[in-house]
Amino acid sequence: MGSSYNYYRMFGCFNRKFKIREREPPPDVRNAFFRYTGKANQMNADQLFRYLVEVQGEEECTIKDAEQIIQNVASRRHHLIRRLNHSLELDDFFFYLFQDDLNGAIKSQVHHDMTAPLQHYFIYTGHNSYLTGNQLSSDCSEIPIVKALERGVRGIELDLWPNSGKDNIHVLHGRFPSSCHYHTWKTHLTPDLQAKVAEVMVIQIFGEMLYYPQSECLDEFPSPEELKNRIILSTKPPKEYLESKNQRDTSPVGKDSFREDLLKKEKSEIGAEDHDTDERSDSDQDDEDGDTSTSNDQQSSQPEAPKYKSLIAVHAGKAKHGLKRALREESNKVSRLSLSEQEVVRAAEYYGTDLVRFTQKNILRVYPKGTRVTSSNFKPMTGWMHGAQMVAFNMQGYGKSLWMMHGMFRSNGSCGYVKKPQFLMDKGPNNEVFDPKVKLPVKQTLQVLQVRVYMGDGWRLDFSHTHFDAYSPPDFYTKVIGVPADSRKKKTRILEDDWCPVWDEEFNFPLTVPELALLRIEVREYDMSEKDDFGGQTCLPVSELRTGIRSVPLYDKKGHKMKSVRLLMRFQFL
Repeated sequence: MGSSYNYYRMFGCFNRKFKIREREPPPDVRNAFFRYTGKANQMNADQLFRYLVEVQGEEECTIKDAEQIIQNVASRRHHLIRRLNHSLELDDFFFYLFQDDLNGAIKSQVHHDMTAPLQHYFIYTGHNSYLTGNQLSSDCSEIPIVKALERGVRGIELDLWPNSGKDNIHVLHGRFPSSCHYHTWKTHLTPDLQAKVAEVMVIQIFGEMLYYPQSECLDEFPSPEELKNRIILSTKPPKEYLESKNQRDTSPVGKDSFREDLLKKEKSEIGAEDHDTDERSDSDQDDEDGDTSTSNDQQSSQPEAPKYKSLIAVHAGKAKHGLKRALREESNKVSRLSLSEQEVVRAAEYYGTDLVRFTQKNILRVYPKGTRVTSSNFKPMTGWMHGAQMVAFNMQGYGKSLWMMHGMFRSNGSCGYVKKPQFLMDKGPNNEVFDPKVKLPVKQTLQVLQVRVYMGDGWRLDFSHTHFDAYSPPDFYTKVIGVPADSRKKKTRILEDDWCPVWDEEFNFPLTVPELALLRIEVREYDMSEKDDFGGQTCLPVSELRTGIRSVPLYDKKGHKMKSVRLLMRFQFL
């Protein structure tokens, strides 16, 4: 087979020629192949089966599975003879290891217990799901909702407003124009329009898919298994909505008692810090459950729409009498509480164990602060560590926080529900719960995650030869970051002028909370004079990792899977 070359024009007068190095198996792959085949250059189904069990840790694998892998590889490589011989040569074996659908790094099936009540799960949740871009001027559309659902998002937020004639309903953000009509999380509607939502937009469209309780409030949440192929509505009931509106209308500065509670505690514990008591909290600026200013036509004397109210399965509320009381107040009914990202950070500082205890029975939703007008997102780990089930993100944005969200919900077959770690649901003999502020020892059963980055390939198929550098092939390196226990960035060396870099470097990550740990991987192309170019990223849930040598597909900045770009890596728990 002849050699391939890239040509780069220098200064407009002469060409530089670079040979494209073909992909070759690293030493570990070669050694593994010959360890099981001996001197022969063919691996049969029995040998492959032993490799899968002993090296890859696939204890449930069978001989039939190994035979199917051989057939798949031979079919993809158009090798009729090898298919008939039921065997793989070294290049076939290497090809197989690079196929992420056959040899992926994480479990691909739903395998968590799905029969526990809803509060036992992290739920993939969107924020202002209908927006196509920024929070101020982007269009409202059903397209981002469809994309979110296809990605596995299970919590869709809609914002219902009356139209200018007060006789129909629009889905929009802060009364910006829209043509999207779906079910709701937030409402700003008169009772007549609430009735219209119930009859036309919910009952007629959703039909038997709609889940709602027979009684006014749920005593316990249903399980994801019970809610399979069903739709459940959550918002503030009309009566509570009107009461909170009246409370806001009579408040001279719009402060909520949660902020007052926190200010008192901050002053008592910090003392010297100055606070502007006239500054409105984030929850005042952007109420996430319908507690916003409405038209003067909507008066508290209007009767509520009973059918609409009965369809609300999960009642949402605010910490009207202070967060401390809201978190500690005992109730026979379950509910949902919404807090902004800032409120959760402050609450975690002062009421961390109360947050954990609250989420053992109820649902906590965390949403982005109102100043994130570019649809950026916050770090989700604080919410998860305190048991918050619905960490709501702007799915239309992008960035490292959203990559972490994507990574978390690659768990459990990407179904959108991830079972919370048991330590977040356990109670001790004296009703004590997990305290996120207590430093945990390194786990003895999963003490260290060892990661080896062998190589990468596929960029030359997905990008033009001058995409990264106009004068030479790319200079790639890989960063591996452990979240949250080890925030140090581990980085491979930079390999110059190579479309198929072979780093073969190893890193160790100590694990304290492996159930929530994420492994963020990012490839960059070194640029001496400017910011390093982006070459792909992914984020993997550590608890879902499959040990052994695995194919790791990379994604672009918005989380779309690249067509050809893959890393070959090895994962081991020591």
